[in-house]
Amino acid sequence: MARSYSLTLRREGDSERQRFVTLDGALDALETEVRAMSQTVRREATKSLGREYEPVELVAVRAEISGPGVRGGVDLRGDGSVQAFSGRIRRAVIEPRDGEDPYSALRRVLSSD
Repeated sequence: MARSYSLTLRREGDSERQRFVTLDGALDALETEVRAMSQTVRREATKSLGREYEPVELVAVRAEISGPGVRGGVDLRGDGSVQAFSGRIRRAVIEPRDGEDPYSALRRVLSSD
């Protein structure tokens, strides 16, 4: 059976799924999609349960890759910033190293698994 990687994009209750034969293909698509959305997608500050959430605290788009032994993705925040993570249930933030952006940090971590 061929290995398959899935890219899921979630945005305010809507989700879209794409399948790829290679991890590199899924990572390339994730970066392309999120970079395009980061130009227009924003979330305003909001109040909930008596607390105010700033745009940087809100996830506008979550892009996740899953496949054989691989789980991770990026969150596009309400202020347009991007943060990479690994895992699914227990997400761990991936800190970019010198010269890396969140996409290359995600690629480094997922490709090494």
